[in-house]
Amino acid sequence: MKDSGHLPLWWSFLKIGACGFGGGYAILPLIGHEVVDVRNWASLAEFSDMVALSQITPGPVAINGATYVGFTAGGFLGSVVATVAVCLPPFVFVTLACRFLLAFKDHPRVLGALRLLRPAAAGLVLAAALSLLNRENFIGWESVPVFLAALALTLWTKLDPITIIVLAGVAGLMLYAPAG
Repeated sequence: MKDSGHLPLWWSFLKIGACGFGGGYAILPLIGHEVVDVRNWASLAEFSDMVALSQITPGPVAINGATYVGFTAGGFLGSVVATVAVCLPPFVFVTLACRFLLAFKDHPRVLGALRLLRPAAAGLVLAAALSLLNRENFIGWESVPVFLAALALTLWTKLDPITIIVLAGVAGLMLYAPAG
């Protein structure tokens, strides 16, 4: 998966950072498209692993994902390049947006634009969730009850997501660890 240069990593993750409105899981379809479909830096299974690792490590999923993909595609320097590239546009946008919003925070058009960004972000998050419903993430019939249990615990309890991830990991150890 090593790439011949770091410029493609820079441009890809700069684009992802610039277009990743909604943050968090809403950016996953952008990362998946660029990393799996366009650049072939990872397979769908590797992308799913990246998402899982990004969820259990501290920090935003886009930054963790950029670091992971950057490392697999370009080593340590690739991870630095991809991480800086994905962080730069949001840093610039937020700095400019704060200045703009402070000046126009009560303007009806600004309020209207912000109201329409919310459902768009929700749609992107749902698209990310649906893109993870694939054969790579459901390796056997046992994975379906684990998925449904995690979904139910997330929707109907106040259980911490980290606890749900740990419980799923324990279930995986029990179901798939070799006997003996």
